[in-house]
Amino acid sequence: MPSNDDFADNAPASSPCALNESDPGYAGLARDPEAVSGWRKKERERLITERLLIPAAKRQALGEKIAAHVEGAMGDVRGLTISAYWPFRGEPDFRSLMARVRERGGRTALPVCIKRAAPMSFRIWAQGDPLERGVWNIPIPAETAEIVIPDIVIAPLVGFDAEKYRLGYGGGYFDRTLAALAQKPKVIGAGYAAALMPTIYPQPYDIPMDVIVTERGVR
Repeated sequence: MPSNDDFADNAPASSPCALNESDPGYAGLARDPEAVSGWRKKERERLITERLLIPAAKRQALGEKIAAHVEGAMGDVRGLTISAYWPFRGEPDFRSLMARVRERGGRTALPVCIKRAAPMSFRIWAQGDPLERGVWNIPIPAETAEIVIPDIVIAPLVGFDAEKYRLGYGGGYFDRTLAALAQKPKVIGAGYAAALMPTIYPQPYDIPMDVIVTERGVR
């Protein structure tokens, strides 16, 4: 198991000596969508494996720091609707943050994927509200919950780069959803500092985050 030193402060996820194996730009393929897609898949698998290897107590501590920085980045949430997400595969858990948002006069929602390759919707949810199983068995608010357009969206990061582009799970749901909304919310990408990459090789459909937040603070 890697030590905590293996997740060094702001270290790029790929070491220079591995670029010939993992970086499509090394072979002049950065503009080849198929090559980028294959590279992203490998990087995604590696980054998820690495974060799952972080001891649970350490992940929880990092998640609490991330949540505190996200709370600061949101500012006054009174009267606003904030969408977070249900934690999945070692992601930071923002359910306590959602409770604090409601205590401060905001509303909270979760993203809902109804079908593959389609934009998501957002349904109001608070602790204790009924849930059902959505795509990939991730809990989502019940179908009767109110559908809203959030003022702020907290998006999970598998990886990210200095230009605030996000590497997600590969389905394109957040990009597709943000592009389809009539009014763009403020988007906060939230994840671990160790997920910083030299680049994700953004494609025309990729939408950068407004803010990136890690346990190190706000980028």
